[in-house]
Amino acid sequence: MRYVLKLFVRVLLRLKVSGDLNQLAATPSLVIANHDAWLDGALLGLFLPRRSCVVMSRDDMAGTASRWLGRFYRHCVLDLSEPSTVKRVARMLAAGETVIVFPQGRVTTTASAMKLYPSVATIAARSGVPIIPVTIDGLMYSRFGRVPGTFARRWLPRVSIRVHAATRLPEYADARTRVKRQRAVDHLSGVMQRAAVETRKRETLYEAFLGAAELFGRGYELVEDVRGKRETYGDLLRAILALARITSRLGPAGEIIGVMMPNISTTVSLLLGMGAAGRVPAMLNYTAGAEAIRSACVAAGVKTVITSRRFIEAGRLYPVLDALCNQRIVFVEDLCNDFGGIDKLWLVLWAWWRPRCVLQSADPAAAAVVLFTSGSEARPKGVALSHDALLANVAQMRAVIDFSPADRFLNALPMFHSYGLTACTLMPLVCGVGLYLYTSPLRYRVIPEIAYMRDCTFVFGTATFLSRYAREAHAYDFYRVRCVISGAERLSPEVAKLWLDKFGLRIFEGYGATECAPVISLNTPLAYEANTVGRFLPCVESQLVKVDGIPHGGCLHVRGPNVMLGYYFYDEPGMLRPPQSELGAGWYDTGDVVNVDAAGFVTVVGRIRRFAKIAGEMVALEMVERVASHASPYHQHAAMVDVIAESGEGTVLFTTDPQLTRATLQRSAQLLGSQDLAVARRLEHVRELPLLGSGKTDYVMLKTLVTTARPRLVEVNRKDGA
Repeated sequence: MRYVLKLFVRVLLRLKVSGDLNQLAATPSLVIANHDAWLDGALLGLFLPRRSCVVMSRDDMAGTASRWLGRFYRHCVLDLSEPSTVKRVARMLAAGETVIVFPQGRVTTTASAMKLYPSVATIAARSGVPIIPVTIDGLMYSRFGRVPGTFARRWLPRVSIRVHAATRLPEYADARTRVKRQRAVDHLSGVMQRAAVETRKRETLYEAFLGAAELFGRGYELVEDVRGKRETYGDLLRAILALARITSRLGPAGEIIGVMMPNISTTVSLLLGMGAAGRVPAMLNYTAGAEAIRSACVAAGVKTVITSRRFIEAGRLYPVLDALCNQRIVFVEDLCNDFGGIDKLWLVLWAWWRPRCVLQSADPAAAAVVLFTSGSEARPKGVALSHDALLANVAQMRAVIDFSPADRFLNALPMFHSYGLTACTLMPLVCGVGLYLYTSPLRYRVIPEIAYMRDCTFVFGTATFLSRYAREAHAYDFYRVRCVISGAERLSPEVAKLWLDKFGLRIFEGYGATECAPVISLNTPLAYEANTVGRFLPCVESQLVKVDGIPHGGCLHVRGPNVMLGYYFYDEPGMLRPPQSELGAGWYDTGDVVNVDAAGFVTVVGRIRRFAKIAGEMVALEMVERVASHASPYHQHAAMVDVIAESGEGTVLFTTDPQLTRATLQRSAQLLGSQDLAVARRLEHVRELPLLGSGKTDYVMLKTLVTTARPRLVEVNRKDGA
């Protein structure tokens, strides 16, 4: 009967088992698996090659079907929260059995990992047996799962079981028992997160979108923008197919085409449609100025730019069009008129029913998009990111953040920024999460109102934007929000405290780079440490290279599936230069000095270019800004290096606080325990700091101001008694 049942389940669920199955039969081991549905235990008990014992919870075996299936595989009902479970499982392993455990103890309701019970880590540490991670995929959004949301659940999903390479817990010397246990839990969590990322499908963005549309249904409402219309997967697919056909006429396959569009659903459809047609969209930063946009087009070899007349008129971007005199300008309004009768027949009779046949290139390793660095310190560079890099970063974030189709993202960050594109736009699209797109992050009073009216649960922003939102918002505007994520610039403790005091919300700060698609590390509800940027995402390899003059930490080099294909430089138009650092090919030098503690949390000390050498010591400009933020928490501050022939390097602080003095800064430095050199030598009071479109401080503009304002700075400095 067992064999008949296995054959029936294999055919019904189209079950596929992959990985090295021999390691399960070689020696007793502890198998840890994700728990997406109540059927997981039965599948592992039936289809893993060695007869093993599956540890089930009481809730898992509460149903009639679960109890009936339990007759055909070995299992025991144990509570992972009880101390006796550790002893019993340890005895089973000592007797030579293989034990299968679900470390999170219950079926997930968050569409990602939940907390891990320390008892599993204790079992692994005491027994010393190999740990084999197993990933079950396909059951989460079926009738067997328990993830909340209003979407059609499948009775017969396609299921796969993947067995990963065995590993062991490292030895933790010179640590207390509680610390060892916590580190063991963190290690197991990392193993499961890496397994989840490695199991992702290798596909293009268009294929990932189609997979989500098939899973949730074409009638599932997904996106809303400022135009007020809620669009479904089917609405987006119709627009994607139409734009794929039209944009295929604008140039040969593989050509890079510029896109200068606001945050609306049409931009999403254009991006995915161009990818389906084999063209590569280059997202142009329309806030960077005419010269920067022209330079970006030269670097990436852009010959054609797609934009909108209505957008150009609203944003008064006519100087940008004048600067793009060597590029062909195509307006989306004209593209719609070019979609003729034959095209409509093609869409209705063929493409709508066979959307995968439209795809001209299905290489996940090919370039999916070209973004441009912020240019906050130098001329912007083109960054080519592959389909797999973008989707790998989505999988990495999905492995550590708990969100489900019951959530709703609010994205006001522009898509020309990698943070706004990957985390805030692509991630909800391919995961079935509702998304509200707003055209500008600068509407500080409007955005909190949108969060209130649209019941948004996830809010994304930079520290600058989040600070302004909090000050303008009503205390109840973010009543439905349960996760606030900050990135792109350092989060000040004052902004974090403001959100916690006013809304009761903790801000989760992350760190990344455009070259890494973009997230490298992130604080999460399961792994949070104040004043850090969290732990590295799964499958991100990192090394710190020592920097002379900086005693703690080192320059961060990273490698992983989310790293870019390469750079496009202005001096080498159209030529892609793959990533490479002093550690070798494939490594990306972030240029940031970071420190990683024993628990794996990352602290950003500063950029190598943003250090000043004063009196033989290296002073981080981020520390100068941190002292200023402590002295004047409700104003903005930015530090720069000023080189004076008579005295060498010094620091200049630009501040929006007209009352700030060096004496105040010195008192704050003493309270923070910072070095005296962290107090800016000169002050420049400005009405507001220049910002880039992404919300970052425009340090290129400030560098110019340092030179032009030097005589006045000296005079201000004399008045302050410096």
